[in-house]
This record gives sequence, C-alpha cells and structure tokens, in this order.
Amino acid sequence: MLSSIQLKQAVSTLHRGGVIAYPTEAVYGLGCDPSCHDAVQRIIRLKGRDSAAGFILLAADFSQLEQWANPSEVELGRLEESSEHPLTWIVTASASCPDWITGGRSTVAVRVTKHPVAAMLSAAAEMPLVSTSANRSGRSPIRTALGIRRQFGAAIDLVVPGETSRYEAPSEIRFASSGETLRSRAQ
Repeated sequence: MLSSIQLKQAVSTLHRGGVIAYPTEAVYGLGCDPSCHDAVQRIIRLKGRDSAAGFILLAADFSQLEQWANPSEVELGRLEESSEHPLTWIVTASASCPDWITGGRSTVAVRVTKHPVAAMLSAAAEMPLVSTSANRSGRSPIRTALGIRRQFGAAIDLVVPGETSRYEAPSEIRFASSGETLRSRAQ
C-alpha cells in the first residue's frame, strides 16, 4: 500500500498536470487528470497512440464519473451490476466530456476500480484518472514499476509503486446500452 507521502506526491503530480504510471488490475496504466488537455496529449505522444482511440476513465466510485458520463436508464442498470473481474463500460458521454477523452464519440469508457492503489489515487485526487495501458503502441503492456522505468525513463513524471492484481488480461469492455462485448478478458 502507498505511504501517505507517496500518495501526496502522486496527487500533487496529477493536480499540476503531470503524467503518472500506476498499478491497476492487470497491468500498469498511464494516467493523468482527464480535464488537463496537455497531460492527455502527452500520454498520446508517449504511447504513439491515435487520439481517436479515446481513453478509459478509472474511478474510485461512480460519483466521480457524473461530470463525464450521462448514462441512460438501461446503461445505469448495467453499471450497477456486480462483476468478479474488472469490467469497463462504454456509456453515453456527458455534454461536457471533451473529445480528447471520448476520441470524438458520443460515448465514454468508464470503470470503477477495485484495485487498492488505483482506487486510493482516484479517491485522494477527487477525480477519475485517465487510464490506458502503460506501453508504447504495438508493444506488450507493462506489469511492473521497473518495466515502466525501462521503457519510459524520465518521460513519466512519477511511477507509483505497487503490484498489479491477479488478472492476466486487461479489463473486459462492454457496451452498457446492449451488454455487447467489445473486448473480452481472453484478449
């Protein structure tokens, strides 16, 4: 678990527009304040990623996503379903959710995390975090802090220590409107 000093340093980095790497359920993620356009653009450049891909917003609880998502009744019902494994939902984006998060779509990908470090970061920062696998596009996701340092070096403002959970694959992604799976856990 993070010490209070490590947590304060991570939150400070996020609030000043920095990019962090942090452990999630299956892999390390790259993250930032989703309202900080410059930080999101930095992640896009670090990964060599297409900005039209959009990002997942990772939150400690659903209340943190209210500014970003405007789920329909059907979507809300699915969001309230419990799942044993990490599950990312694609829901209707709020009118104020920026294109740099949605990739220009009318939907946004959201996940309430059960990972203790990721949830602690989001709760302490009082916002959801941008979440994307910490790797350059086309490379395998990274699962350790050492792997982050090797691949990104000083390009990341802070590497948050911690272990990923027991999951081998990134979260499953489903459309909340239909329940259709976009990315299964097996991938």
